[in-house]
Amino acid sequence: MDFQDKVSSEIYKAKMEENKKKKIYEKIVEIFFLLCACAAIISVIVITIFIFAKGGPAIFKIGILDFLLGKEWMPSADVYGIFPMIVASIYATLGAILLGVPIGVLTAVFLAEIAPDWLSKLVRPAVELLAGIPSVVYGFFGLVVIVPIIDDVFGGGGNSLLAAIIILSVMILPTVINISETSIRAVPREYKEGSLAVGASHIQTIFKVVLPAAKSGILTAIVLGIGRAIGETMAVILVAGNTTLLPQSLLDRVRPMTANIAIEMSYAFGLHQEALFATGVILFIFIIILNIFLNIFIHKAGE
Repeated sequence: MDFQDKVSSEIYKAKMEENKKKKIYEKIVEIFFLLCACAAIISVIVITIFIFAKGGPAIFKIGILDFLLGKEWMPSADVYGIFPMIVASIYATLGAILLGVPIGVLTAVFLAEIAPDWLSKLVRPAVELLAGIPSVVYGFFGLVVIVPIIDDVFGGGGNSLLAAIIILSVMILPTVINISETSIRAVPREYKEGSLAVGASHIQTIFKVVLPAAKSGILTAIVLGIGRAIGETMAVILVAGNTTLLPQSLLDRVRPMTANIAIEMSYAFGLHQEALFATGVILFIFIIILNIFLNIFIHKAGE
């Protein structure tokens, strides 16, 4: 074997060794990424097991129907009924969605389709700032501003289901606006040009072409908004009134399930503590069912 062949052989071996090292490095990186991906799944599994292990037995001790449909919550008498809290959580979430989603979607339309660049650059950072405000700040704002206004207009002290709805509707705005705007901007330009070409106005194009084409992303924004609203705790505690009674009107004081857990967990023990974990189980199941239902709906809407 001559010198040139030896050099070529050495170069080939060096390249093979380098490729081998690259493959090992890539495999390590892939394994690391896999572990990172599994972390979320493992976290959900661990949290689920913990909540059900702590709260599941209490549901059977109290009685499923007594726990879910009971209208009284009196830990001193070992009476644990969370029906008023379930209703309060549903009302507060639905109210926030009905109030916040239209405002959020229309704001997204304005930013994506109507607003000039200079105005978008002013509005968008303000929306992003809303997402960065801590929940307790929203709660203090509601307590100092929203609650007194409701008291002045309607009476009753101001702490109410209506106050909770208003605060939650503001808190879900960043999620709804950002995701909806991204979905609207992702609509192919050809759709809009085709609509305008057949004589439709800009506004008609937005509502009859752009929004239907972006409905999958908008529904995703609504799902995330629901998750934010139903899981909110601190702001709701400060403005809702924290009364474990079945709400009869928007001005009644309420206590959603999340607020009930946060308020009483610090001093609860025994069956009382287990009942609070059981409340978390019901909330967890409710969110899972809601997400499954809405994901199926979104999938059908995207087809």
